[in-house]
Amino acid sequence: MITVLAGRSKELIILEKEMRESSDEVIIMTDDGSYGRKGLVTEGVEEVIKREKVNKCFAIGPAIMMKFVCLLTKKYEIPTEVSLNTIMVDGTGMCGACRITIGGKTKFVCVDGPEFDGHQVDFDEMLKRMGAFKTIEREELHKLDECEATKVIDENGRTAPWREALRKAIKAKDRANIERCQMNELDPEYRSHSRKEEVNQGLTKEQAVAEAQRCLDCANPGCMTGCPVGIDIPRFIKNIERGEFLEAAKTLKETSALPAVCGRVCPQEKQCESKCIHLKMGKEAVAIGHLERFAADYERESGQISVPKVGEKNGIKVAVIGSGPAGLSFAGDMAKYGYDVTVFEALHEIGGVLKYGIPEFRLPNKIVDVEIENLAKMGVTFIKDCIVGKTISVEQLEEEGFKGIFVASGAGLPNFMNIPGENSINIMSSNEYLTRVNLMDAASPDSDTPVAFGKNVAVIGGGNTAMDSVRTAKRLGAERAMIIYRRSEEEMPARLEEVKHAKEEGIEFLTLHNPIEYLADEQGRVKQVILQKMELGEPDASGRRSPVPIPGATETVDIDLAIVSVGVSPNPIVPSSIKGLELGRKGTITVNDQMQSSIPTIYAGGDIVRGGATVILAMGDGRRAAAAMNEQLSSK
Repeated sequence: MITVLAGRSKELIILEKEMRESSDEVIIMTDDGSYGRKGLVTEGVEEVIKREKVNKCFAIGPAIMMKFVCLLTKKYEIPTEVSLNTIMVDGTGMCGACRITIGGKTKFVCVDGPEFDGHQVDFDEMLKRMGAFKTIEREELHKLDECEATKVIDENGRTAPWREALRKAIKAKDRANIERCQMNELDPEYRSHSRKEEVNQGLTKEQAVAEAQRCLDCANPGCMTGCPVGIDIPRFIKNIERGEFLEAAKTLKETSALPAVCGRVCPQEKQCESKCIHLKMGKEAVAIGHLERFAADYERESGQISVPKVGEKNGIKVAVIGSGPAGLSFAGDMAKYGYDVTVFEALHEIGGVLKYGIPEFRLPNKIVDVEIENLAKMGVTFIKDCIVGKTISVEQLEEEGFKGIFVASGAGLPNFMNIPGENSINIMSSNEYLTRVNLMDAASPDSDTPVAFGKNVAVIGGGNTAMDSVRTAKRLGAERAMIIYRRSEEEMPARLEEVKHAKEEGIEFLTLHNPIEYLADEQGRVKQVILQKMELGEPDASGRRSPVPIPGATETVDIDLAIVSVGVSPNPIVPSSIKGLELGRKGTITVNDQMQSSIPTIYAGGDIVRGGATVILAMGDGRRAAAAMNEQLSSK
């Protein structure tokens, strides 16, 4: 027997223990994703129907739920029995209030039921009758608003008195007319020579409060649907509006392990901000990312850093392979659940791509370190210089008592173009270049790690990593720093802000150009790149217009350093070391919707699954995997 339990949130899931004792499998669905899987009960039911033969379905719960389950099972011609005891009044057969229409005939639930053939029930008629007293019920429920218990439950929700007062203080029309605050930035000329000073300077308190006032505190906030980690965006913003900056930070940390990081590097314009209602009104979206950064920075600078509540220790050990955003997010949630979490990192620094891949002028290392220290305070253990698959095997981890393993080893294997001359000296991947500069501090005079200082630098690619590389080269003294990209600027996957900053800093953009050959001098050092001029054809699978070579149109450009940033592939060390692990065509780990691999105790997320993703998507994977692994381990 397979049971699907569902509710709006975790608190409304009932009888889980009893169902697990009597079922072969239990699937939990919550509307808000706070427990089990995010989704409606019908999604869980249909998943079962599609994967195996279902002989009969039993449904009990709210009438509206039973109606839609019956509509679903009728489509698949599966007999369905519903229990309608929820509409009985006295249950003795004396009042007739529970009469319903079954197959065109009037029946009494308490006498003829309460179980009936769900496909024969006139649910629409039943729902109308059930709504007869809704007006009275609303009035009675409104009286409960003054009840102290209700106030405690809803003290932070949209109906909390303090949030209602904020909404009344400024009319929605006036909020919508407030212009979006612009974050202060370092001067372009100055910053293009400053390797570690952060370009974006953050919002002031006054700016943050003014920006928070733009938020309408929507009844159905679209912004939250665009957040992969499920931050309660209106609540943290409204806390900023009322000056409760530390409360705003606490709200962020309920679901995000790295708020100061996400506030800096996540593409909010494609996620939460893209769902903002202001856009529908022809206005700029609320600067959610700027406000997230402000709250996290304020907390850190205040010295009053809160540590999220951690559940009672359950004595179960889980391992995390990789300390990038997916691994750290997973570790934080599992620590909250009460597990003993150990993170294994191959490098000598914790943070993964946050440390080696993103320059300090975009994401200072000290910001990442504070987030990591917070996880350590939650009880997470970090082990550096440990390559799982080389230093230690997954089998050894299991022998040491780790009951669950989350693989977040990233996509650290760089792609090259495989064109003539690409192996010449001073042609390197963006991974190598940024790792030398960011992680090994190669640009410092006293560093033991060398790096090439090019005067004419070509960076191949149009993503954020390409922008990071070319802007780094500029800071290291490049007189000419170029982005070479085979499509037009409109097709560039890099954030608009990164493109803007690069242009302000004097970066050249050679769009609709593609390298076809590198030329080297007598010592084997690159001296020129031959570029094929391109034009745009029809859109490809990604939706971007495909670049097509213009016959006979080439250009040769003098360079002394080339940085190739055309994507990465999953690091094969961990996946290839695990026997029986199912892999995708490009070497990614194959997982289901719960981020579970073909080996039940092994989950995976981030770039090792996606082949390349944003920080926030990787964190979302970590959270989803943690929820699923917790459900699996706690049910044993």
